[in-house]
This record gives sequence, structure tokens and C-alpha cells, in this order.
Amino acid sequence: MGPAVALGLARFAYALLLPAMRADLGWSFANAGAMNTVNAAGYLVGALLAAPSGKRFGDKRVFAISLLLTVLTVGASGLTSDFVILLVLRLAAGFTGALAFVIGAGLTSAAAAGGSRNRAPTLLGIYFAGAGIGITASALSVPPLLGVVGWRGGWLVLGGLGLAATVFGALALRRAPGTPYAADAKVRGGWSPRFMTAKLLAYGLYGAGYITYATFIIAYLRSAEGFSNAGVTWFWSIFGLSSVAAAFAWGSVLARLKGGWGTAATLAVVTIGTALPLLWNSQASAYLSALLFGGAFLAVLAAVTSFARRAVKPHALTAAIATLTVSFGVGQCIGPILSGVLSDGPTGLRAGLWLSVGILALATMVAALQPEPGPQP
Repeated sequence: MGPAVALGLARFAYALLLPAMRADLGWSFANAGAMNTVNAAGYLVGALLAAPSGKRFGDKRVFAISLLLTVLTVGASGLTSDFVILLVLRLAAGFTGALAFVIGAGLTSAAAAGGSRNRAPTLLGIYFAGAGIGITASALSVPPLLGVVGWRGGWLVLGGLGLAATVFGALALRRAPGTPYAADAKVRGGWSPRFMTAKLLAYGLYGAGYITYATFIIAYLRSAEGFSNAGVTWFWSIFGLSSVAAAFAWGSVLARLKGGWGTAATLAVVTIGTALPLLWNSQASAYLSALLFGGAFLAVLAAVTSFARRAVKPHALTAAIATLTVSFGVGQCIGPILSGVLSDGPTGLRAGLWLSVGILALATMVAALQPEPGPQP
């Protein structure tokens, strides 16, 4: 439920409301991109503070409170049309969402300890697939209601969905094992950022590339392909459901791929999915794009986290995940505003989306350069 709220509802569902918000508020694509840039900036700060906050106040407590605060900021976005206030709310949602997301990943990693080699990638895949549950829930609830309640009501609907998810997630915490930290304050290290340079760089590029698609693809399909509310519901549902199904499909694959090849494989599928609507103008290509992108974009997160588990000592895992998320967050800060500015140009949204394809292709190549760590003592 952490990714369902922090990603599925607080971040990705913005794409469903963006066309209506632009039309009502007179935004440019740069304005629209700025909303997700500040969301990513808040996410970046939250990722930096996740590990120390969890260690000081308790992972489970920080996770539950952060999830609830994220829901409140999502719902509050439907109560104002002021650009600055909306920016602040998007910033806050990114910050609290990152706290919940990073700490939740650490809790899931702790739960994945032991068992077969497929256990960790599969459990992490299920965790990240929570975002797909949020995407699917928003697809089934928001587009059909937009004509009745408008974009303001859409945010309130998302807030209600998030509240239900938060209650369910909080109940699950009672069975979750705690995240291990070093018992001795003098124990330091446990992982090498230098060794993971390729992984950190590829993850940052991924953050810059994928967020453009996630932000602007609905606006592109409405303008270029004439998608109706029903078409958007189908597209976003395929997007979300394929990401949930992929949690099980990718687990055994990632368990067999060494070094950066697991991340590279998932990134390659994401790149193809992003390029399809630009290469082939039809609704069929759009749905295939949703299937491919949705089926792999969360698997990238699982691949990166699964690699971190192999390369990092248990007490340093949350800190390593936080650092990877910081790299990811830096990319997310750059991607939306840059692609938004390009999309305001003469070629429109196609320019911004092609930029996304190029960045994702580069991320794929960089990810493949990551070597496999040696055995942990």
C-alpha cells in the first residue's frame, strides 16, 4: 500500500487530471511539468531523510504517519486552484511519499530475508506492484467521474482511495519484521557508492526518462489520438494491471540475471514501450505501450533494489536504497520541467516524449555496465 499511495495515487494519477487542469487553469506544459518537478524535489528530500528518520523514530511509525500525510495532501489538492498552493501540496506529497516508499522498501527487504533466490526479487516486485494497484484504482474511478465532479473532485476521490489504502497498509505493519540497523553506532559503511556508480547513474537517468511518459502520455493520447474518457480508463487500467502481473513474471528472471543486466532488461522494455506511440499512431499501439511500459517500469525498481540486497550489508540497506532513490529523485526533478519546456515548442508533446525515449535508451546502456558484487562475508 506504500507504493499504491506514494506512487500510484500521489504521483501517477496526476496524469489523469492534467488535461482538465490545463484547460481550466490555462497552464502551459512547462507549468504542468513544474508540478511534477516540485513533487520530485520533495521526493528527493524525503529520500535523504528516510533512513535517519526511520532509525530515530521507528520505521513502522514513520511509514504509517507519512502515508497518512501523503493522503491528506492529495485530497487537499482538490480544494484550491492557486498555482503556488498546488505547488506546495505537490512538494509535500513528494516528501512524505518518499519517506513511506523508502522505509517500506526496507521493511519489505527485511521480510524477504532467507528462503530461495527468487524470494527477494518476488517480494520486492510485489511491493513495487502496489503502485500498479493505485494506478488501476485511479483508472477505474477518476476518468468516469471527471465530467461530473471535475478535476477538483478527482483529487478528492484519490484522497478517499488513499485513506482506504493507508488503513490497510497500517494493519499489515503488525506482521512486518523490523528493518535491521547496526547495533553499534561505531559500525559504519556496509556498502560502496563507487562500486554502484553505474547503477546510481542509470537509476538517475531512468528517473528523468520515465517521469515524462508518466506525466504527459494521457495529454498526448487525448490530443494526438483523440482518446475519450473510456479510452483513458482502458489505457490506464492496462498500465496498472500489467505492472501488478509483472511483479510475478519478473521475479524469476531478475533472480537469474547478474550485475546490471536485470536493470538493463527492464529498462529496455520500458524504452520500447515509451517509443511505440510515437512510431505507430494508433490506439492499438497505445494499448501495447501501456502493456510494455506498465509491465516493466516498476520492475526496474525491483531490479535495482534486488541488486542492492546482494551488494550491501543488511544494516546499510535502507541507507543504500535511500541513496539510490536520491539519484532517482534528481532525475525526476530534471525530466518533467525539461520535457515540459520542449513540449511547449512547435512539435508539441512529441518532442518531450522523444527526449524520454533517448534518456531511457542511455539508461539501458549504462545499467549494463554494472558488475556483479562478490559474495557477502
